Amino acid sequence: MSSYAVVTDTYFDGERYHFAGPYTLEVEKGRIVRVVKSGLSVDQGQEGIPVKQAAFIMPGLVEAHSHLFLDGGLLDFNARNEYLNASGEEMLAVARANIAANLASGVTLVVDAGDRYGVNHDIRLESRSVTVRSAGWALRRAGRYGGFMAREVGSRAEIASAIREISTTADDLKVILTGIIDFKAGVVKGEPQFDPDELRFIVALAREQGLRTFVHCSGVAGLEAAVAAGVDSIEHGFFMTRDILKSMADKGIAWVPTFSPVHFQWQHPEIAGWDGQTVANLRRILDSHLEHVGTAADMGVPLVAGSDAGSHGVRHGEALIDELDFFSRAGLSMEEVLRSATSRPRARWGAEPVSIEAGCRAEFIALAGSPFEDPHHLRTVVARYGFDAPRIE
Repeated sequence: MSSYAVVTDTYFDGERYHFAGPYTLEVEKGRIVRVVKSGLSVDQGQEGIPVKQAAFIMPGLVEAHSHLFLDGGLLDFNARNEYLNASGEEMLAVARANIAANLASGVTLVVDAGDRYGVNHDIRLESRSVTVRSAGWALRRAGRYGGFMAREVGSRAEIASAIREISTTADDLKVILTGIIDFKAGVVKGEPQFDPDELRFIVALAREQGLRTFVHCSGVAGLEAAVAAGVDSIEHGFFMTRDILKSMADKGIAWVPTFSPVHFQWQHPEIAGWDGQTVANLRRILDSHLEHVGTAADMGVPLVAGSDAGSHGVRHGEALIDELDFFSRAGLSMEEVLRSATSRPRARWGAEPVSIEAGCRAEFIALAGSPFEDPHHLRTVVARYGFDAPRIE
């Protein structure tokens, strides 16, 4: 089916909300040819063109930070460790299931934030329903955090060699700048893996190779180094400060806050055996994160939605919708929330736009109702359109 029309009550075009419809969107050969404020009945049609009805449509969602080879629903710590010794085919099967879970939640573009097994590159080649941006290997220091997704580098010569090799197959360069959070102590573990000068070297060389840099980073020391180096985006960014946000806004550095892994630890402390003090630390970290995301929006920091799906308790697909809910709780308008997972990441990465307007590629989803009226509707995907034909559940 190369031509069809969708009649919708309301829609979000990637930037703005359009209400007081109906609106008719016409698609020919995978492209939106027009959007007009008028309606057609389902059985009326136009010259035999099929017509579908929708309550609300919007561009396909973007998941900006995930690990497709990992199952976030696998909660047993021993089983998660054993899985890292699984075969490539077993891991690829998990990635396929995660692609399906993303699509069911309306996600049509996923950024894989690194794995050392090559599953991210394999699923990128295989996936036809969801576009995958794959970082391949990340960079880290020997013996530091990130063994499951990163290549060890030491000297500048090793760094340069690694970046040149990674650039031949990767869409982006991931850098592991800091460790993970010690929840019991309520701080980031260890010092940054690269100092500001080394990070500047990495960023400059990545740009020479045509790669944007996204940096795993939390804690003031790491955040300051990342901003000084001019990275393209900061991932996680816990223990943020207002001064750092100001510098990020000035330099146009994006922030992918990834609430979900920390929220799961707070919500289910019994799984890890966290005591009351640790639970209090988790709550404090989350509350501070919410506050700083709201401040970031006010300052004009480019916020991008990503969940770190595949992390412990963070399920692919549904976790991105959780992230959008966190953005709403931080005080962002629904238009700003949806921009963070549609037009903004695509524009920053130079991806083809899929805005709902004439000339754009048709890649949009239908919901049971408008999230501007009830945010729960973000969890009610009823149809997906694109690739020259509607895909309907």
